[in-house]
Amino acid sequence: MSEVEMSVEKHVFEADVARLLHLMVHSVYSDKNIFLRELISNAADACEKLRYEAIVAPELLGNDPAPRITLTLNEEKARLVVEDNGIGMSRDELVESLGTIARSGTRAFMERIEAAQGKEGAQLIGQFGVGFYSAFMVADNVEVVSRRAGSDKAWHWTSDGKGSYTVSAVELADAPARGTRITLHLMDDAKTYTSRWTVERIVKDQSGHVPVPISIVEKPGDEPAQVADGTALWTKQKSEISKEDYADFYRSVAGQYDEPAVTVHFRAEGRHEYTALAFVPGSKPFDLFDPDRKGRMKLYVKRVFITDEAELLPRYLRFVRGLIDTADLPLNVSREMIQESPLLASIRKGLTNRILTSIEKLAESEPEAFAKVWEDFGSVIKEGIYEDFERRAQLIALSRFRTTASDDKPRALGDYVKDMKEGQTAIYYLAGDNLAQLKASPQLEGFRARGVEVLLLTDPVDSFWVTSAPDFEGKPFKSITQGAADLAGIAKQVADDTTSEETSQTVADFVTFAKAALGDAVSDVRTSERLTESAVCLVAPEHGPDRQLEKMLQGAGRIDSAARPILEINPGHALITALAACPTEDGVFREDAVKLLLDQARVLDGDKPEDPRAFAERLSRVFSRALKS
Repeated sequence: MSEVEMSVEKHVFEADVARLLHLMVHSVYSDKNIFLRELISNAADACEKLRYEAIVAPELLGNDPAPRITLTLNEEKARLVVEDNGIGMSRDELVESLGTIARSGTRAFMERIEAAQGKEGAQLIGQFGVGFYSAFMVADNVEVVSRRAGSDKAWHWTSDGKGSYTVSAVELADAPARGTRITLHLMDDAKTYTSRWTVERIVKDQSGHVPVPISIVEKPGDEPAQVADGTALWTKQKSEISKEDYADFYRSVAGQYDEPAVTVHFRAEGRHEYTALAFVPGSKPFDLFDPDRKGRMKLYVKRVFITDEAELLPRYLRFVRGLIDTADLPLNVSREMIQESPLLASIRKGLTNRILTSIEKLAESEPEAFAKVWEDFGSVIKEGIYEDFERRAQLIALSRFRTTASDDKPRALGDYVKDMKEGQTAIYYLAGDNLAQLKASPQLEGFRARGVEVLLLTDPVDSFWVTSAPDFEGKPFKSITQGAADLAGIAKQVADDTTSEETSQTVADFVTFAKAALGDAVSDVRTSERLTESAVCLVAPEHGPDRQLEKMLQGAGRIDSAARPILEINPGHALITALAACPTEDGVFREDAVKLLLDQARVLDGDKPEDPRAFAERLSRVFSRALKS
C-alpha cells in the first residue's frame, strides 16, 4: 500500500490548543483582517528560509528561483487560498509547527542558524505556529498542503480548530512543486474576503512591503496580478526615491489625498537600529481634536506590519503619519497589543527629535510653507509646551503667535523679544475665545498707547502652557488681565498730560466709595495704568490663574468658584470724573452707578451681569434720573 493510500492520521492538539485557540480568536486579535497579515507573514518567512538554505544548496530552487506569494479568490465556493513557493514542510514539521502553539518553526530555525554562523543573511519574520491560527477567525475549516523543497513527498493537514487535526500524504500532482498552500473555507460572515477589492486593500495596507512579491488571482484559472512588488519603499536609498514616490506612499499610509508638507526619512544605527519614514500632512485631519484619537504611526518588524497603536510619538505630534521598521523587536502572540519597551522609548525619542528638527528647518528655509503647517497644527504642537518638559524651550521657539503688532501674521517669540520696548521686562499676553474679542479688550489700551506688543492667544491650550513655561530668553510671561500692569516704566508714544497727573482727590474718594459699595463682589477697586479709552475693566489678583484660565477651570468643574476680581477704574475718563463729582448725598445713584460699572466691566470681559434682574432695575433707575434732569 502506498503512503498516499495509508489511513489518515488523527491528532489531538497539544498544549491545550482548544483553549488557546479561543484566546487567540477572542482576545489577542481585535481585527479579523489581521489573519491575512499573519498568513502572508508566514509565507514570506518560508521564502526567506528557502533563500537562506539555497545559499548552501542552490538545487533547492530548481527552475523556480524567484520567491512569490499568491492569493487565489473563489467567490463561488467561498474559499481563499494563500500559497507560497518557499521552503515548505515535511510531515514532522507540519505536526510540530501546526500541532503545537507553544513551539514555533521560525524560532527553531533561527536558533539553528544562529548556532551555526550567526544572524547574517537571515531576514526572518513571524512565528508560524502562532499567527497561523488567526485563520480560524474567518474560516470554519483550514487545509494545508505542503511540500518541502527537495522532497518527493507532500502532506495534507486539516482542522476545524476545535481540538484535533488530521495529517495525511497527498499525491504530488495535488501539491505545490515546492512550498505551502493554505485553503480557508470561509464562514458565512467572512465571504467578503473573496472580493478582489477587499483583499487587495488589506494587502497594501498591512503587508504591501514584505520582502516577497504578492499577486492576486481573482478567480481560479485567471492570470495572477501583482499587487506588491516585494520592495519596501523605506528600505531604499533616499536618492532612489522621487518626490512623487513619497507622495504616493504618503497617501496610502495616511489615507489622505493631499501632498505631505514635510517628509522625514532616516535610518538610525547604533545601540538600536530602525528605519523611519514619517510625514507631516499638507492639510488638517478631520479628527485632529478627537479626544479618543491615537497616533497614526505604524510599527513594522522586518517589514511586517505589527500595529498602529504603539505610542511612537507624543500626543502633540499625533497628526504625523508614517511608520517605523525595526529588526530589534521580537514578534510574539502579543504583537498587536505591544506595550512600551526600552526600544520603543528610544525610537520615540529619536523620531520626535527628527520630526521637530525637520519642522524647524522648514520654518527657516520655507517660511510660507511653515506658516501653513502652523495654521493646521500649531494649536496641537503647543500642547507639547505644557506636556514635554524636555523639549519645552525648543517648542516655544518654534511656536508662532498672533499679536497686536502682527496684522494677523503669526510671529516668533524671538522677533517679539527683539522688538521689546525700553523698560519692558516681560512678554505680555492676552488669552480669550476669539481674536476679534481680544483685539477689542479694554485691557489692551495702555499697552497699545505705549506701543507694547501683546500676544493674542485664542487656543484653549494657551491658557495652560503659559503657566508652565517660566520664561523665554529670560523674559517671563505675564497676562495683562492679572495683577498690576507694570507700565509706569514704559513711556507712552504720545504724551498725555491728563493721565500723567496725580489722581485727583475727588476720584480717590470715589474709588474709596466704590470699594465700600461693591463689598465682597470684588477683591479691590483701584485706578488703572492699563486703561486709556474705557472707563473700567476687570483683572485677576496677582497670584492664581488669570481671567481666561479661571473661566476654563470653572467651566470644567476644576474649581468651585472664581476668585473675586479687581475692578480697575480709568481716572481720566469723562464718565469717571463726572461720577466722582456727583454730590455724596446722592448715595443711591452713586451706588447704582458703581454696580453698573462692575456689570459693564463683566460684559467687556465676555461675561454677563451676575444678577440680570438687579442690573435691569439699576439701569431703569439711572435712566429715570437722567430723564428728570
